[in-house]
Amino acid sequence: MMATVNYGPDNLAVPTVIVALVANLVGTLLPDIDQASNRLWDMIPGGNEIGKLLKRVLMGHRTVSHSLIGIMVVYWGMGWLLNRLLNNNFVNINAVFMALMIGYISHLVADGLTEEGLPLLWPIKWKFGIPPIKSWRIKTGKWFENWVVFPTVTLFLIWYLWENWRGLL
Repeated sequence: MMATVNYGPDNLAVPTVIVALVANLVGTLLPDIDQASNRLWDMIPGGNEIGKLLKRVLMGHRTVSHSLIGIMVVYWGMGWLLNRLLNNNFVNINAVFMALMIGYISHLVADGLTEEGLPLLWPIKWKFGIPPIKSWRIKTGKWFENWVVFPTVTLFLIWYLWENWRGLL
């Protein structure tokens, strides 16, 4: 959405926008692919079993999929996959790829704000977070996230849409 406002929708056809929105959603869920409870697994038959298997293969939650190695694997893997799945005559593959990666990186940034932090240098167990002092970070699922973070993000998005709605048309 913000990329569309900033770069203009002039060159984005409706199919590209639709596929990019789906790709962005998939990108936000992709780092948690190592969990059977991931919404991606609800979309396919037997998905929970695949999620359980991947949790073992990826050595648990917040390991490789939340690291720099994971970012590179997703970057190269999705770049390769999207070029084979999508027809560049109908959908702007670069826009879809950017939407997917923005979703993926946004998930990691949000996780970096939590107490648990991110194992960016995985397999080294050193975890990074913002701010660096762990006790100042957000506790996932607690009152601050639910009553401050989510409403603030929602209000920001509403304000951003209000201020830039002409750029979306």
